[in-house]
Amino acid sequence: MLLALTEDQTLLSRTAQGFVAEHAPLSQLRKQRDTGDERGYSRTTYTKMAELGWTAIPFSEEDGGLGMGLAELILVTEAMGRTLAPEPLIPSVVLAGRALALAGTSAQKNEWLAPLIAGDKVLALAHSAPRGRYDLTRVPFVAERAGSGYKLTGQASAVWGGQLADGYVVAARTAGQHGERDGISLFVLPASSKGLKAQRQTRVDSLNAAELALEGVELSESSLLGRAGEGYALLSRVVDEGTVALCGEMLGGMTEAFERTRVYLRERRQFGVAIGSFQALKHRAARLYVELELSRSAVMAAARALDGESPDAALLVSVAKARLSDAYCLVANEAVQLHGGIGMTDEHDIGFFMKRARASELTFGDSGFHRDRFATLSNF
Repeated sequence: MLLALTEDQTLLSRTAQGFVAEHAPLSQLRKQRDTGDERGYSRTTYTKMAELGWTAIPFSEEDGGLGMGLAELILVTEAMGRTLAPEPLIPSVVLAGRALALAGTSAQKNEWLAPLIAGDKVLALAHSAPRGRYDLTRVPFVAERAGSGYKLTGQASAVWGGQLADGYVVAARTAGQHGERDGISLFVLPASSKGLKAQRQTRVDSLNAAELALEGVELSESSLLGRAGEGYALLSRVVDEGTVALCGEMLGGMTEAFERTRVYLRERRQFGVAIGSFQALKHRAARLYVELELSRSAVMAAARALDGESPDAALLVSVAKARLSDAYCLVANEAVQLHGGIGMTDEHDIGFFMKRARASELTFGDSGFHRDRFATLSNF
């Protein structure tokens, strides 16, 4: 597996980093947090991202996309991670969008996927039940037959990008019980559906999230994604893809936190010399660099494995998320500590990376969960 960027990928990476630095700086996230912005991100910036083609990257040309893959998308999410850009590219495009691309009918794609790629609509995936602990069989909704359609009831927590979304892809149980893979179905529905309520949740890292409640929401058969009761494989696939895209964002955050800390070590002087000249601090910085490079290789390998539909793809996804969960928290914690007292204040930006690291660690499974998953998949 070649873990190097092509010329086109290098150009994409540079373009993405330049764009987010100009249009989605960390100062924008701070402003949205401090003003209590209802959406939590800039719809204008997200539209510009769509105009650059970012929302079209993981979709086939037949679906109106660019026919690329996660190997390219993680370059964009890495750039977004460097400024902690809050725009919902991962929840809308990778999670909900890819579910539509993989299982949607022509009518569903015309109604939802085409405007999603154009940046006109934002969708979110609601698949996590309260206290579900990353178990994809513990879906938040129950779907019962109602005439020729379904009636959905339940509550989903931590719906990433769910506040003010235009629609949702939801996971519901049409048969069976928690712990069983059979009997899970996915549905797509508009935010205006009668009986649907979305309430914003406040995350420590200030990202857009919501609690989604469905109170007897009635849907027609045409809202079903794929076959009834066979949605687990689809859900597992898009969550794996979302996990790798998130790992790309985490890699960007790690890189930025490390580089900001390296600059500080060179500029901060004590006893007449730069503190970066102290051997103990050199050793700590060297360890962070090693963790950063190992993490980069893990993310690239997982993305290429999913793109190539490798039989080891799920294993490599867990390797990447386990490593990034630990490494991002390590880099962020060290960055705050190496900045000294100023790093503990809200006025300094370095603390934002620690908050994002903690939230990202717990999204789609922490390091303990993915090590256990790796062992299970490896038949240990």
